[in-house]
Amino acid sequence: MVSLLAKVASADAESIAHAARILRQGGLVAFPTETVYGLGADATNGRAVAGIFAAKGRPRFNPLIVHVRDLAEAERHAEFTDAARDLAARFWPGALTLVLPRATTPLSDLVSAGLSTVALRVPAHPVAQRLLQEAAVPIAAPSANPSGKVSATTAVHVAEGLQDKVDFILDGGATILGLESTVIGFDGDRPALLRPGAITREDIEAVAGSLRKAGPAIQSPGQLDSHYAPSASLRLNVSEPEPDEALLGFGPSQNAALNLSPAGNLKEAAANLFAMLRQLDRNAPRIAVMPIPERGLGEAINDRLRRAAAARA
Repeated sequence: MVSLLAKVASADAESIAHAARILRQGGLVAFPTETVYGLGADATNGRAVAGIFAAKGRPRFNPLIVHVRDLAEAERHAEFTDAARDLAARFWPGALTLVLPRATTPLSDLVSAGLSTVALRVPAHPVAQRLLQEAAVPIAAPSANPSGKVSATTAVHVAEGLQDKVDFILDGGATILGLESTVIGFDGDRPALLRPGAITREDIEAVAGSLRKAGPAIQSPGQLDSHYAPSASLRLNVSEPEPDEALLGFGPSQNAALNLSPAGNLKEAAANLFAMLRQLDRNAPRIAVMPIPERGLGEAINDRLRRAAAARA
């Protein structure tokens, strides 16, 4: 039996070139972005994209993010509004996904999950950028973990979760931001926050104005009620854990098994969130989480925690 780590390689020039060949041949490659690790396939190859859904156990109605090299490439796949261009100019490359009407494009229909829109992102991570350049295809890539489970922020997390379902894993170290991208959709030129993420609402609104609330329909990745969930049950806004609970702290705490940020730093907490949930999940049947302020990155952190704590089907 092949070791879980046998397909993991440091993200040097040789391994990136090998990963690019796998993508062009229709295989699946996990790679780092600045947010979390992605499970990538050639976004123009329907069979390869279907492989993502199969590997993750992902519902076919849940669309995928397509990663591209730059704005010029993105504009070949979607119809951009002025507001979308303003956001792209400010935050690309980076942790922003834009959901826009599909143009006439070679992208597989599967990436859109039957919708008339497509989710596009230009990643900032140098490994992701080099892979896009080397592969010379747009890469569809949700988070590299089983559907609904905690996102992967290291190559080892990917190997543990997906095992033999991924062909190759590029190891670029732990991700810097630790939360998925912020997803913005549009009603005409009016932006809507579809998923809070690593770029805060305040930063988006400084460019695009007030964000409207997303409707109930699934329009982008990360909108399922139950998502990002450990196997252990999760209880939120807890000051004192129960005897069988491991406490995930934030700010000063004497009782925390692990602490997202003893100093109360939301950026540090975001970077630690998924890795610490995974660590506690290995040792405790229940996890309690201390209150986290609903400001800045706290909006995205609390979004992930609420979905992780939601009732599971």
